[in-house]
Amino acid sequence: MLSLCILFTNLAAKGIFSLITVWRENAKKKNTDSKKTGVFIRRAALAVMALIICFFGVNALSGKSEAEQPVVIYSNADDEAVTAIKHALDENGYKDQYLFQTFSTSELGGKLMAEGTAIEANLVTMSSFYLDSAQSANEMFAELDFSAPTLEPMPSYYRPLTSQEGGIFINTEEMDRLGLPVPTSIKDLADPVYANEISVTDIKSSSTAWLLIQALLGAYEEDEAQEILSGIYKNAGPHLEDSGSGPIKKVRSGEVAVGFGLRHQAVADQKDGMPILAIDPVEGNYALTESVAVIDKKKKTNPLAMEMAECIVKYAREELQETYPNPLYEGETVNEANQSAYPSKFPEPLTADLLAGHQEFSERCKK
Repeated sequence: MLSLCILFTNLAAKGIFSLITVWRENAKKKNTDSKKTGVFIRRAALAVMALIICFFGVNALSGKSEAEQPVVIYSNADDEAVTAIKHALDENGYKDQYLFQTFSTSELGGKLMAEGTAIEANLVTMSSFYLDSAQSANEMFAELDFSAPTLEPMPSYYRPLTSQEGGIFINTEEMDRLGLPVPTSIKDLADPVYANEISVTDIKSSSTAWLLIQALLGAYEEDEAQEILSGIYKNAGPHLEDSGSGPIKKVRSGEVAVGFGLRHQAVADQKDGMPILAIDPVEGNYALTESVAVIDKKKKTNPLAMEMAECIVKYAREELQETYPNPLYEGETVNEANQSAYPSKFPEPLTADLLAGHQEFSERCKK
């Protein structure tokens, strides 16, 4: 059908050009026959109408319904989480039905806040605090239509996928070589003995750093917390990283002896026999969750987005817990070997505004 319409369109176009040629020849001959002119006009009009009809017909035939369009997924997830999500979708009937694009937390958060429902994505996996802030500002997420009972109360428009805790980690070989004391607290990291041997992340570019700042502001008065963080930044020197995985990479390589970052990464390295030791700071293991949500595009909402959200929650969690062990749903448990010593929660709700305030605090500590 589509090929016939295209063929007819080509013929109509040729017909128009032929009629124009005839008209020009008649004009040269000063042909004023009104009957011939009328025939020409009718034929030209019919040809143009046929061309227009075929143009719109081709577009209609080539178009797809919302359900046939691939679901666009935006995510700030780490590689391990992205892999688990794709496995869940591919192994449960959604292979080749989605487009997956990753962003940094700050970049995707900015898009959610600025674009609202005009965002290209149909489905997002993102830090929960950003989803809360985006919903408050833009009312952009659909109510989930599936059941997934969580251990803690959650909004009706998202369900958590991962819980990521902060922690200290060391390279035991480097610590021995340098004769450094093993830290037990974040406050210890401000000791000049660790100068140029610490790697941490910058909260301007990575939410991983927020885990450290929450721990400091949760345990100490602001003035003392500022003094500690200033000392840590001074010790870090050139090892203040933009990426949340930057510190663990530098500790693995031995470029530095001590880091603060995502606890589960150090635990995994330790299990794999690497000279890495995960240490739970006495100030607390603060956590950030990342969740899945569906963009509410009203009549343009892709129905597959909700199906995929349910699929991810239902089938990705088992693989996700291999990397992010904290239980999130009823019936889930955590191996005691993976349990942090000081699980903690910041006293204020986590929001984009609170993050901005803590980013300003961090900048003051760099001076």
